[in-house]
Amino acid sequence: MRVLERLPLWRLHSRMPLWLRIAIAAVSIGLGAVIIIRPTTALDVLALLLGGGMVLTGILELTGRTDDDERPRWRSAIGVAWLVAGAFILFWPGLTVRLVAVLVGLLLMFNGGVGVVSAFRRGRTWDQRVSDAAFGASGILFGIFALGWPDITLLVVAVVFGAWLIMRGSAGLWNALRRRRAHTPEDAPDPPWRRWGRTALAIGAVALAVATVLVTSPLREASTVIDAFYAAPRDTPSEPGRLVRAEPFTRDIPANAQGWRILYTTTGVDGENRVASALVVVPLEGDGRWPVIDWNHGTTGYAQHCAPSLQERPLWSGAMYLTRQVINEGWAIVATDYIGLGTAGPHPYLIGPPSASASLDAVRAARELDDADLGASTVVWGHSQGGGAALWTGSMARSYAAEVWVRGVAALAPASDPLTLVDGVSAITGGSIFASFAFESFESIYPDVTARRYIRPGAQPIVEAMAARCLSDPGTVVSVLAALGMSRDPVIFAADPTVGTLARHLRTNIAPLTTTAPLLIAQGTSDSIIDPASQDAFVARLCDAGTPVDYRTYAGMEHTALVERPSPLTEELFEWTRARFAGEPYPTECTRSDR
Repeated sequence: MRVLERLPLWRLHSRMPLWLRIAIAAVSIGLGAVIIIRPTTALDVLALLLGGGMVLTGILELTGRTDDDERPRWRSAIGVAWLVAGAFILFWPGLTVRLVAVLVGLLLMFNGGVGVVSAFRRGRTWDQRVSDAAFGASGILFGIFALGWPDITLLVVAVVFGAWLIMRGSAGLWNALRRRRAHTPEDAPDPPWRRWGRTALAIGAVALAVATVLVTSPLREASTVIDAFYAAPRDTPSEPGRLVRAEPFTRDIPANAQGWRILYTTTGVDGENRVASALVVVPLEGDGRWPVIDWNHGTTGYAQHCAPSLQERPLWSGAMYLTRQVINEGWAIVATDYIGLGTAGPHPYLIGPPSASASLDAVRAARELDDADLGASTVVWGHSQGGGAALWTGSMARSYAAEVWVRGVAALAPASDPLTLVDGVSAITGGSIFASFAFESFESIYPDVTARRYIRPGAQPIVEAMAARCLSDPGTVVSVLAALGMSRDPVIFAADPTVGTLARHLRTNIAPLTTTAPLLIAQGTSDSIIDPASQDAFVARLCDAGTPVDYRTYAGMEHTALVERPSPLTEELFEWTRARFAGEPYPTECTRSDR
């Protein structure tokens, strides 16, 4: 250290002109503001901004004069550390955002820790002790904050470090300006407002750090906790469609209905016996032998805690907005969570066969509930992800579970073509969240699909973070902001998902062009998730294959608005389903109607 202190770099604070110190501090404040205002800028630009900010922080540490004009060794050491880290990021901007977060977090914590220690040095006045301790505490808080959010580093590191740059630049500017006393003797004491000015800035930094932690702490909370009900026992039945356990369920169940949540066996991607969970809801009054709506829910997430049965509003979370109307019709609802939501994963998101088996096996297992008193007739409903699952369910029903009498399939804005969906959705605002669910699913299930090949290095931790959240999680807002940031870049994929092994597996999971029951497909013309043109193309392929389809499009309808009242689809869906349960004839050729 003594040798290094002889180098000119360690004496910059005594040689740099005052005007240059003021300029550097002002640039630091400006750069921090830019980073905070545009935290979701492109990844490569963000790396340059963070690297430049770290270099500026190092210069401020090396050039900032101490109150007693004696240079502590730790400040010079920290200054060099910031310079080296900033140069490292500037020369290698391809570093992952996670690594940048670790560098920033550790440096902030180290900087803050030695700042707190320095507050207890001999000869320090009270204002100096308070300011050193406060600036040190803010650095520690900001560092912990950056390291504590490793899954949303794109946003958090930018905001945290931007705030730090502003506060550090403000302190540097204050120190430089207070030394600018052209007509004041050097040994004249500072007036109180000058001595306590830096202290006020330091206290402001602590307040900012504490406020940041308090404001964002709700975003850390997961929406749900997985309880012991979803853990499979060792002695599960060896055949699919068997009830493992059941218990009464009352959360958000209509007053004129009773519900259960069930655990049951089904068939996984690998053909092995797996367990899944589901909800069963039946009317309280009536003759029993209830016709069944086999509900396949829309996207709630990929992570295990994203099961609809775990959510505050279970059926509503998967876009079943018509529960009360279904019960009032005298129908029952069997709503699978699918494999990997609630139960152990991975969740086969957009993967057809295990989604269909989970749907059919839920009905078979629910029939073992004597108190539910389910009838034989079943109509399959599904929206979005569940719409694709419904198409697969209708195709597989007769061969996989012939005892489930599927009398109709209603696929509402179905994810019928995962290949086209993933290719298109990753390029729209917020669509990268759905693309992350799909990629994590296919990577977990198909060994030849790897992140190294398909995901840009800088985006990989963000993709993992998005997939770890449910759409209902408070922290999903950060995923949305991160997705907005990535929209300035090319899509999250480093390789085109429409070619290679990923494309082959996506193509394999396009819904079959056959069905064993009358088929209704409904699509909104303003859908931003499921491209109406791609749905048109899928329906055309169905018709070319000789599969009759009742295809209905709804002008101006967005993705979820299609299945919410007052969408005209809702009444038509009930009318169409009544006809199926009544055994009324249905068209034997393709029809299309535009609403």
